[in-house]
Amino acid sequence: MKFVAFERKQQGTGASRRLRHAGKVPGIVYGAGEPALIELDHNALYHAMKKEAFHSSLLDMEVDGKTTQVLLRDYQMHPYKPQVLHVDFQRVDATTRITKKVPLHFVGEAESPAVKTDKGTVNHVLTQLEITCLAQQLPEFIEVDLSNLTMGHSIHVNDLKLAEHIKVVTHGKPNPVVATPVPPVVEEIVVAAAPAPDAGKKKGKK
Repeated sequence: MKFVAFERKQQGTGASRRLRHAGKVPGIVYGAGEPALIELDHNALYHAMKKEAFHSSLLDMEVDGKTTQVLLRDYQMHPYKPQVLHVDFQRVDATTRITKKVPLHFVGEAESPAVKTDKGTVNHVLTQLEITCLAQQLPEFIEVDLSNLTMGHSIHVNDLKLAEHIKVVTHGKPNPVVATPVPPVVEEIVVAAAPAPDAGKKKGKK
């Protein structure tokens, strides 16, 4: 993905407030050189941030006609308005090694024996995975194939087919579960017996 940014001459709370009133978003780019202050068009940035790839892949940032590869590292949103207040990008090159969370894309769920034969569902325990790799080798997403998943078995991190250059960060957990099948829920229907016609009625005295 590609986006256009502009050099930001002024900094400080007042300058940032004026930028936001003008429909701009203040930002900063750091790494692989000197930090640079930038500003972006708010509406273009807001719509770009709705796309998954903008958060998990390398981006081409154009400033003054020059294109640099960056990663979105952080952003701040308004507490209740659909407004981006600030963005941080990391400049990368061929030697930059990064640690970043990448989304998981699940495929083949409907064809898995756990779903197709046993009528179960699949619980996606993890929806993203933290990995370490060279920035230039960062995958946009990691595919998880569920087509062979059977009831009573789970897919773990070690079961994923990852490129050799990708290392998973598990924070001390040896082999976390990624997805696991769940048996269908059997609902029990209890039919209450109808009360006798005279139940609860007192007989009148003669």
